[in-house]
Amino acid sequence: MAYTALQQMKSNNEKAFGEGVGPIQPERHYDSVDYGLKAMALRFLHARCEGLGFRADEADGEYHGASLLPGQIPYNMQMDVNRLCLERELEKFIGSGAAEDAYTVYYCYLEMFFGHYGKSKKMVELLSEFESNGSSLLMKHRDHYSHSVYVFALGLAIYESNTAYRAAFKKFYGFDTDETNTEADHAAACCFLEYWGLTALFHDIGYPFELPFEQVLSYYEVAGKKRGKGSLYLAYHDVDSITKLGDLAKEQFHKLYGRYFDTTEEVFAFGIADKLGASYDFTEEYMLAKIHDKPIAPEDFNYFMDHAYFSATRLYSEIENSIGIEKINEKHVDSLTAILLHNSLFKFAVSFFDSEKYKRPLKMEEYPLAFLLMFCDELQCWDRTAYGRNSRSELHPMAADFDFNNNAIHAIYYYDKDEQEKIDAFKARYRKWEDSGETGEPPRLKAYSDMAEKEQRFATDIRKIVDLTEIPLTVVPSTREVDRKSKHTYLSASNFLHLYDFAVALNARYSYHGEERNVETEVLEQEFEELSLEYQISNINQAKNFALYLDALGCFYTDRPVDYEMVTSFSREQMEVIAPMEHERWIREQISMGWIKGDLYETVPISDELLHRYGDETSARKALREQLRMHKLAMDGNPEEEEIFADYAALPLEEREKDYEPFNSMLKLIKKFDGLRIYKLD
Repeated sequence: MAYTALQQMKSNNEKAFGEGVGPIQPERHYDSVDYGLKAMALRFLHARCEGLGFRADEADGEYHGASLLPGQIPYNMQMDVNRLCLERELEKFIGSGAAEDAYTVYYCYLEMFFGHYGKSKKMVELLSEFESNGSSLLMKHRDHYSHSVYVFALGLAIYESNTAYRAAFKKFYGFDTDETNTEADHAAACCFLEYWGLTALFHDIGYPFELPFEQVLSYYEVAGKKRGKGSLYLAYHDVDSITKLGDLAKEQFHKLYGRYFDTTEEVFAFGIADKLGASYDFTEEYMLAKIHDKPIAPEDFNYFMDHAYFSATRLYSEIENSIGIEKINEKHVDSLTAILLHNSLFKFAVSFFDSEKYKRPLKMEEYPLAFLLMFCDELQCWDRTAYGRNSRSELHPMAADFDFNNNAIHAIYYYDKDEQEKIDAFKARYRKWEDSGETGEPPRLKAYSDMAEKEQRFATDIRKIVDLTEIPLTVVPSTREVDRKSKHTYLSASNFLHLYDFAVALNARYSYHGEERNVETEVLEQEFEELSLEYQISNINQAKNFALYLDALGCFYTDRPVDYEMVTSFSREQMEVIAPMEHERWIREQISMGWIKGDLYETVPISDELLHRYGDETSARKALREQLRMHKLAMDGNPEEEEIFADYAALPLEEREKDYEPFNSMLKLIKKFDGLRIYKLD
């Protein structure tokens, strides 16, 4: 049983109201015999993470969980719904690869494990905005925002499918490795989700520190010069301002490790040396010197700046500010040092990858999080937006299929079929090189050649970084036509800060009609943050869908100044276009989230217990709707688009018209947030 708190609520409701009530167990959105990326990642979330975030104090009979309002459902039921939100949003992302869908995965994770998206939204949004606006000045650069969510999904799939990795992770963190012990298995999976999510989703947030460094050096590379002595480059000073530990942090790390540290660099050096120092023959002092010099002496690292240093340092600050220093534990440090190692530190300061001093790859049992991050970071090379000048002209895989069956990984990376001419030309050059006795360097076609040539550089390099004895890997390149519709790209565009603002305004559209000028944005945000994750995500997904709705009206939204007529209100005719489309989105969302059709919450007699708990009949019926997960406007089954539109047309007039004025109120509210406006094309 995947969602136990939902099942317990259903049992309680059946005792009170009989059969045919909710909540229902959410539908499993994967095939039990499918071993692909989506199936494995969703299976992990759906079945293996049972009991995620549960509390043991649910026996008091009080309801501490939030749904539409606080106190409407049991706390553990809210935790089940939160996990379902993450499952559904990850499913959407794997299907589209779109940055907007990556955003909601980040949102779910932060709400579930940091407790407050608002505190951390700048960290999430900055990377994507910095890349999209600043990376075109670079010679080589590709997306790291959606990339990180793909890395996250790959790690979930590997944990779910590979018994050796599960055993290594459980043993490393003290869980029973006997898989018949389902309670321990669920606890280990929940632990993995939290700390793997921290590691994978935020491993590249330090790129805004690396990009300016690369932009300066790009001036030299444009002229055909190689970076090196004589290049003008950036280095960072006063790094102590972001690495120095406060007194409370020093005391917390003393509790954890029995010694005092002055900086995060010292904590990181200790953590890495403690795990790998003896087996790779280096000291804590050596590692501290390497870490310390990363931001201040790039000339010692072949004139490269390591974003991983800043990712770990920035993330530490976020963890301390969000969850509190007293809650930081050894696993947080493990995530941070795994991030610190993933880019170049392990390869060039520990194992000496690709040099005469090369030692050996990392074993999963030595450091499970670092092992998995380096492995998945290398595997995830498909469907990455190219920003850099050279990157845009190179040939990279656009899609990939994975088979995780039998504790192995079989990966097919697909390249654009329209680039077949480039591929054929490379193959001809490669055959000519072979026929000539393989003298000199073999021809290259990044990244196709790394997978297609007999040297198999792609897989070979991965095996030099991580020991894949327990995870056999095969890689095959192929071609197919590009599916440009999967990302649902429309003319509307804005940054993610505005997507959040859009959702806040949508949530408030019923409350402030005629009073839009008088309400402060802080009040709107506070009201939004009091919603449960399910209702927040619903508003965000509605905001994302507005690009589709506006496209149908010949309109668009943007945060850039444009010479088009601004839309200040929607006409009745325009609302008649938007409303059925929004009804379809809402219906499919309700079905996906396990709601059922019914009006029992409006007709059943309200018990004295419910009246006592909620104070009045109206509040009691609203809470009962959330407990039953039942809505009179929902639909059951899997209706076709025509059925949903017919259902909308059959609604009473007052139901169909109830959004007209609130949507126009939303247009006024959204002006309160900086920059975002709606325009029409003609």
